[in-house]
Amino acid sequence: MNIREEMEKMEKEILSPFACCSVDSLGRDLPEAEDDIRTIFQRDRDRILHSKAFRRLKHKTQVFIQPEGDHYRTRLTHTLEVSQIARSIAKALRLNEDLTEAIALGHDLGHTPFGHAGERALNKLCSEGFSHVDQSIRIVEILEKNGKGLNLSKEVRDGIQNHRSSGKPKTLEGQAVRFADKIAYLNHDVDDGIRAGLFREEELPAEFRKVLGFTARERLNTLIRSVIFTSRGKDKLSMEPMMEENMQGLRKWMFQNVYTSSKAKEEEWKVDGMLKLLFSFYQEHPLEMAEEYRFLLKKGEEEGKEDPKLLLDRIVADYISGMTDEYCSHKFMEYFVPKAWEKD
Repeated sequence: MNIREEMEKMEKEILSPFACCSVDSLGRDLPEAEDDIRTIFQRDRDRILHSKAFRRLKHKTQVFIQPEGDHYRTRLTHTLEVSQIARSIAKALRLNEDLTEAIALGHDLGHTPFGHAGERALNKLCSEGFSHVDQSIRIVEILEKNGKGLNLSKEVRDGIQNHRSSGKPKTLEGQAVRFADKIAYLNHDVDDGIRAGLFREEELPAEFRKVLGFTARERLNTLIRSVIFTSRGKDKLSMEPMMEENMQGLRKWMFQNVYTSSKAKEEEWKVDGMLKLLFSFYQEHPLEMAEEYRFLLKKGEEEGKEDPKLLLDRIVADYISGMTDEYCSHKFMEYFVPKAWEKD
């Protein structure tokens, strides 16, 4: 018996009967030889962690566009916080931590530069629309490794596809990430809002603070414990109705005071114009895209399975959505801002 088989046996003995054991995975689209050390979900986690899309998250906006200061969250730090919360829930409920971590690390791979402002801009520009969730799946199935994808397990892809509030993950591990995502972004966005001087802790609605807690630490602890103790011994994860109601109330307050109308959002209108110009530029000059995207475009054209315009739109959206904030701004400056003339 090798190390992987020992771990698979241990999972069967230790994990909850509602957990998704590695040996019970539905597998990959393209069958592979098993590793003698790592389980299928451990390999998925490692593939995501070492992907280019994951590394680019460190320079992508979470809420605040290019803030001055080192302590504001980025899309990468958000992902790490989601992973930590989801694993805490999984460990307490004896779920599969490796599956949980893989889903958490991959759930936001498809996010655009400049956060949701970039996503909204691309959704208007792309013929078939654009969603960061669908793009995350496209990245792991197609875009990574020069068109080969990461060949992740069905369980990890299901968790990524269904991490939003409207999603319905098939595994409890996916449900843990779904809750962790909401808990993480709400609490760290409050923390960043206070850091940015948009409001003070004492200005948060008193009715929510009384139930959830008077500090970020208390609110995180309250919500995580609510998921754990409400879900113990059950085949579905949930939160106490009162806690969920107050969490949604605080989320609504954040939309009204930060996400849609605050000084932190004053620059977002520029994202529309920037991405519109870049999108048009790459439609007209596709050879200016990076080599791997030119390869995907050529491959699609040769296969002839898709309308040429839709194919071009999709590849341009792939390229732009993969950019970091800084790289996107650099390309915009390169193509659309006049350079100083110098005599030879």
